[in-house]
Amino acid sequence: SSLCGENATVFGCLNHEVPLMSGDNPSITCEMESLSGFLLSVNATASLSHLRIPYPQMGSWYLSLRSFCATEHGFEPCTNVTAEVYLRAYLSPCINDCGIYGQCKLLRTNSYLYAACECKAGWNGWGCTDNAKAFSYSFQLLSTLLLCLSNVMFVPPVAIAVRSQYLLEATIYIFTMIFSTFYHACDQPGIVVFCIMEYDVLQFCDFLSSLMSIWVTVIAMARLQPMVLYLLGAMLLSMALQIDRHGLWNLLGPSLFALGIMAIAWTVRTIQRRHCYPPTWKRWAFYLCPGALIAVAAVLLYTFVETEENYFYIHSIWHLLIASSVGFLLPPRAKPSGCLGPLPRRKGCGYQLCINEQEELGLVDPAMASINSICTS
Repeated sequence: SSLCGENATVFGCLNHEVPLMSGDNPSITCEMESLSGFLLSVNATASLSHLRIPYPQMGSWYLSLRSFCATEHGFEPCTNVTAEVYLRAYLSPCINDCGIYGQCKLLRTNSYLYAACECKAGWNGWGCTDNAKAFSYSFQLLSTLLLCLSNVMFVPPVAIAVRSQYLLEATIYIFTMIFSTFYHACDQPGIVVFCIMEYDVLQFCDFLSSLMSIWVTVIAMARLQPMVLYLLGAMLLSMALQIDRHGLWNLLGPSLFALGIMAIAWTVRTIQRRHCYPPTWKRWAFYLCPGALIAVAAVLLYTFVETEENYFYIHSIWHLLIASSVGFLLPPRAKPSGCLGPLPRRKGCGYQLCINEQEELGLVDPAMASINSICTS
């Protein structure tokens, strides 16, 4: 401000530890024998200048100001020019909060704690402003639609669960479908973003509902109905997600624990009945084996194949495979054991005809019905 002289320009040199004196370097550069700095300039037409220094060194910084006038021979020191220069210096964890294509994060490497921009959608640079490798709008829209619409695959498992009267399981599948859709709609970079809640809330609900879907499916396969198992799963999964949401073993641990419960339940029933459980080969050949193979393929893709570059289509395939495996693995509705009622009593003795306890797929041979004798004195 208050610059007198249209051809005058004020040059500033910002140097670390050692100031740049006017006699040391008569040119407009900020370099000398063993010293280099950052150059700024302002004039009557461009009265504002910005300088960003990523990760500045610790110590003292010096700003040297000099005025030069434009002549026929280039810039020369001015003799009759005055100017007022205002300086503002501040620290910022990230440049412009990383813009719309990045997220400012606090990172730790060894013993160093620092802030940096985590860029998405192919954007790079200190402030995620380099679009040399950026994804196009159509590509971002396609990836968002794939990640969101792939959750529609949970509709068949919901229908199967409702038909088999697994209402709790159906509720959790619906919860998973809804929050997975909105989480991925909010997780996308750029302008193809839609958030109905805070990002952290959507992420927690998505992770918890996904793992709870696996937990309740395995418990249903074990034919165990105590509500304490569902509550135990919810508490264990919530604790694991609070410890580390992206830790592989923190997520697989509760799932493996549920598989252990199912294995114990199946082993006990096999010993009690003296034949393999589930007892029908059709259940193994057409439901359990295909469902297990699909689930294993989904876990392998998620663990070893998925990367940041292929996330949008590999994770969409993960949604499809997990939902398909649930549809195969969810057991059919159990046939309740029913009594045909007491027969007319004769001479103090009565007989009651009852159907055996539930079998998989309701395959009960009427010839194997048991007759319990009830005699009175």
